Amino acid sequence: MSKFNRLSSMTKTLAKLGIGCGLSITLLASGCATQNIQAYQDTTPTLDMQQFFSGQIEGWGMFQGRNGEVKKRFYVDIDATHEGDNVIVLDEKFSWADGTKSQRIWRLTQQADGQWKGVAGDVIGEATGEVVGNTLHWQYLLELPVDDKIYKVNFDDWMYLINKDVMLNRSVMTKYGVELGSVTLSLHRK
Repeated sequence: MSKFNRLSSMTKTLAKLGIGCGLSITLLASGCATQNIQAYQDTTPTLDMQQFFSGQIEGWGMFQGRNGEVKKRFYVDIDATHEGDNVIVLDEKFSWADGTKSQRIWRLTQQADGQWKGVAGDVIGEATGEVVGNTLHWQYLLELPVDDKIYKVNFDDWMYLINKDVMLNRSVMTKYGVELGSVTLSLHRK
């Protein structure tokens, strides 16, 4: 094979690799894109956190792997109470389809700028949230127990008020920017 043919072959191979890398980067970047909360500015009914998260709330949900297969199903019973004007306490009791039970207690605090911060026993640091129109967008790092290990996973949590008594929730779970799966939850005020 002549030097010219080898150089031409190497150039074609490098071009294919460059195109492949560029396509991979484009797909990865578009997969990490998130929606803009401001798009919900004019949606109704307007979400009032203190009003919706007050009293007894029940929910049904599922966890799906990244291929869409349902891996876990659950029921959650939430007792929502208030401490003053700016703090909501959510005592969430989960009953999983496999018979196991778990609990998470959230303390949500409204900030002076209208933003929300949240803490819970299995949340690392603080969850941060913003309400616009009928939508709440939460982001947080969660310690997720799987078998005998604990994984730290990121949650990108979107909650949409459908009417005064119904909220739909979709969360995407990622680690190192790679989607692990999603949680879909329907919440109903009793």
